[in-house]
Amino acid sequence: MSEHLTEADVRGIAEYTRIGMTEDEVAQMTVDLNAIIDSLSPITEYDLEGVPPTFHPIGALVNVMCEDLERQSFTQEVALQNAPKQQDGCFLIPSVLGDGGDR
Repeated sequence: MSEHLTEADVRGIAEYTRIGMTEDEVAQMTVDLNAIIDSLSPITEYDLEGVPPTFHPIGALVNVMCEDLERQSFTQEVALQNAPKQQDGCFLIPSVLGDGGDR
């Protein structure tokens, strides 16, 4: 296995990303990252002469958003008609924080 990254490189990356690592973790991560890089080596065997770099997987696509159009919507009554619980024209749902109960 080649050494693409040293332990110093891994310590630098960990410091930059603010990940605390012990010396044992740095050593293991160095081995793991070098193994990952080695597993990608078959990519270097492709002949890419004349192939332009791709910066976006969809090519020259600029805007995939459609225009905002105003259209008829549900009334409040229709939106609430299948709600298991409602109060004052709003959905009443179980609390996910605190001491429980409906909110």
